[in-house]
Amino acid sequence: MPAMSIDEVMVHLPHRYPFLLVDGVVDFEKGKSIHAFKNLTINEAFFLGHFPGNPVMPGVLIVEALAQASGILGFKTLGKLPSDGVAYYLAGVEKARFRQPVVPGDRLDLKSVLTTYRRSLVKFDCEAFVAKNLAASCSLTCAETHV
Repeated sequence: MPAMSIDEVMVHLPHRYPFLLVDGVVDFEKGKSIHAFKNLTINEAFFLGHFPGNPVMPGVLIVEALAQASGILGFKTLGKLPSDGVAYYLAGVEKARFRQPVVPGDRLDLKSVLTTYRRSLVKFDCEAFVAKNLAASCSLTCAETHV
């Protein structure tokens, strides 16, 4: 499947600035996996306070970026959109590991594999890379809800 632009990402995610943490999608396989990315610049709001003089992307936001990429995978797999009144809420984070800092100028590659879909729960195995180096990994559980 072709790459998704930021405009298509915004159709598949309800998030907006400053909390939209996916800039585009490189590759997607329905029901299986997604490769998305976030380009980090010094202008990111979180770098102002984390940490002055030594800007580092907070680990919790790396997990959120992985959750957003996983959300796109879930929406596209199930053929639903936020505009249909459907939302995916983060219901669990397991095995989170952080291996290297993510800093301004990095491109954070977000990879998620859908492992389980039962009723309204979807599970994903996720990894975030900077220049092909593993920066973080986790397993996520998301709950489908109707808003």
